[in-house]
Amino acid sequence: MTSEVIIDVQPKEISIALLEDKQLVEYQNEPQAVSYSVGNIYAAKVKKLMPGLNACFVDVGYEKVAFLHYLDLGNQFSSFEKYLKQVQSDKKNLYPIQKATRQPDLPKEGSVQTTLKVGQELLVQVVKEPISTKGPRLTCELSFAGRYIVLIPFGDKVNVSTKIKRSEERSRLKQLIQSIKPKNFGVIVRTVAEGKRAAELDAEMKILLKRWEDTIAKVQTTTERPIMVFEEESRAVALLRDLFNPTYDGIHINDEAIFHQVKEYVGIIAPEKQEIVKQYTGNVPIFDNFGVTKQLKSGFGRTVNYKHGAYLIIEHTEAMHVVDVNSGTRVKKENGQEANALETNLGAADELARQLRLRDMGGIIVVDFVDMNLAEDRQMLYERMCKNMQKDRARHNILPLSKFGLMQITRQRVRPAMDVNVEEECPTCFGTGKIKSSILFTDQLESKINRLVNKIGVRKFYLHVHPYVAAFINQGIVSLKRKWQMKYGFGVRVIPSQKLGFLQYEFYDEKRQFIDMKEEIETKTTKTKGNK
Repeated sequence: MTSEVIIDVQPKEISIALLEDKQLVEYQNEPQAVSYSVGNIYAAKVKKLMPGLNACFVDVGYEKVAFLHYLDLGNQFSSFEKYLKQVQSDKKNLYPIQKATRQPDLPKEGSVQTTLKVGQELLVQVVKEPISTKGPRLTCELSFAGRYIVLIPFGDKVNVSTKIKRSEERSRLKQLIQSIKPKNFGVIVRTVAEGKRAAELDAEMKILLKRWEDTIAKVQTTTERPIMVFEEESRAVALLRDLFNPTYDGIHINDEAIFHQVKEYVGIIAPEKQEIVKQYTGNVPIFDNFGVTKQLKSGFGRTVNYKHGAYLIIEHTEAMHVVDVNSGTRVKKENGQEANALETNLGAADELARQLRLRDMGGIIVVDFVDMNLAEDRQMLYERMCKNMQKDRARHNILPLSKFGLMQITRQRVRPAMDVNVEEECPTCFGTGKIKSSILFTDQLESKINRLVNKIGVRKFYLHVHPYVAAFINQGIVSLKRKWQMKYGFGVRVIPSQKLGFLQYEFYDEKRQFIDMKEEIETKTTKTKGNK
């Protein structure tokens, strides 16, 4: 199986796609301005106690207050609380955590009222992003995740991933970590640490320890609250940390800064694979070049087609996701409806496992498969779904089909489900239902080019249009593009872009910065000037 990571960096957002055998299996998209994510650590204050919930609300500087349950304070909350006071009492010398004295564990049956008070300062970490009407979920059990290990301040245990089965390897890793970990730290050994040498684990331990020291130093020197004292690595690097596999064939990035970040990170964790990180410099949009755009258009939306005319209908409600499996236009098998239902359901299980990863769907998922009469067929479907979900990194649980033919799945939810709008707004009427004559579209484009070159003064630019329109502009010996270049200069370049609608267009300058030339904006500007 070949695996590739494609990273598309735009001025306003960054998108990351994971391809397995050229098929899109994971996709993440985030605005560039948003730094609020799972793993960030904040020095914040308690805003309100909620005795009935045995929880409190914490102000971390977000529009919705964050939620912290008493049980998420952690066993070592008392040790953290005392150490935080010691750190803030001396602004010149940082009190080392190795000298801190451990306090008794927080009782599990305790109350938030007797433990916290309004205005109290806490060190908290985001474990779940805001979803729908809910604010972020917090914990006081801090952790610093690396590729091989997770470092836990004031932890006292070394735990090895249960996915490492060999007892001698588990014992080796446990003894190794015990010998190199600093005092007053706990460690979780991740699955990918299996077979790794002491030098590799020790190097990562030092990196994570430095992150903790930088975090607590920022708490000591700053008085502003709330303030972010530790930011999780960039989305591109964080995704690679969890996903990276030595069998990757390529990591392609269209941005120089992110390219260097990722290459440096891969050089640390797998120096021999550093050459697979490549900067994409082609004119065609990177997602179009690797076939991602078309898969995004077909993979999202309410209806998802798969083998031989069958399809899934995916609905999202506040409480759960509901999936309906339909055989559609499938032709029945010679041996009857039961075989047809089984094949439809097995195909649905394959596609659904991909959709769960692709959309990052979490919470409760209820799937209504096509009814099957044979118990062995239902068992085969359950086993197929379990096998498909083995590649999923999120924690999940799958129940066998109920007597109503429903399968229930729970999947870890730490951020809102990914949703890509595959419907396109008409770029010429903006939803009004009336457009200019389409035969005049190229005339409209030329007027934009004329305005861009002769009035605004931009002589080198890229015009992105739908591939069909690009083919029309480029057709013939003396093509329309060649005429434009002869009239407005050879800085006019036409690029086909699959993400655009049929009569949609976008202008970019030579530095790939977007130039807003939309008709609607120009019309409003003209009216405003006329009124003046």
